[in-house]
Amino acid sequence: MQVNNVYGRRQALRMVGGATLAAGALAVGAARPLYAQQTALGMPQPEEKVQDTLTRLFGNRPLQPAGDRIKLEAPTIAENGSVVPIKIDAKLPMTPDNYVKHLYVIADKNRRPLNAKFTLTPEAGAASIATNVRLAATSDVRVIAEMSNGQLYEVKQEVKVTVGGCGG
Repeated sequence: MQVNNVYGRRQALRMVGGATLAAGALAVGAARPLYAQQTALGMPQPEEKVQDTLTRLFGNRPLQPAGDRIKLEAPTIAENGSVVPIKIDAKLPMTPDNYVKHLYVIADKNRRPLNAKFTLTPEAGAASIATNVRLAATSDVRVIAEMSNGQLYEVKQEVKVTVGGCGG
């Protein structure tokens, strides 16, 4: 009988623990009604087109050619679309009054074009980023710098993908 009582207590503790976890999840809102999980404004849509992404992110603000203000280093040919190294070096102000607020990496032919968004502050000192992106197919890769005053600068480069890619 002793063994059954220990087993019974353990089962009871497990049940109480599970109920406590469920109650905690409800209290913090982890279990939400279905309508609350619908796509909010500003969220990417499945199979979003690049123009829809640009409109969602920047509205009707004009994209200015970056010229030599932003240097984008990416391979001309990527042997593996799953791992494409890029380097961004923006020669733009990083003062408290005017600085690069966000850097966006957008691949035109990806299912969801926005690959990355980096948020910067003037304390960063420079707007330089190195990362890897995934490309579904041969595509233009765009980097858009959003300044704290709202100006947008864009540079793009075509990267040819030979195999792989996030599409297969």
